[in-house]
Amino acid sequence: MSIKKRYLKSRPVCKCTFELPPEAAGDAEAIFLVGEFNGWDRQAQPMRRLRNGTFKAELELPAGSSYAFRYLRSDGSWENDWSADAYQLVPGLGVDNSIVRL
Repeated sequence: MSIKKRYLKSRPVCKCTFELPPEAAGDAEAIFLVGEFNGWDRQAQPMRRLRNGTFKAELELPAGSSYAFRYLRSDGSWENDWSADAYQLVPGLGVDNSIVRL
């Protein structure tokens, strides 16, 4: 997994590329990027499947912010990003969210 960050010189935003490799995606038909940046909407950000089986999504997010997020597989299971900047425990659920800091 990886999160690539490219900061724009013309605007205070960061182009973030989120990738979920085949070994993390398993046999999922679809993967969605779900987080604070889209109101935890489970359908808002579908990821594109590449030929090698990696799922990829790109977002422009405000620089200087941080966001909790996770990957949602089509089977309903969740996956964290192994290369996240940090992890945050979700109170009452006993699971962690991935954190990206920009």
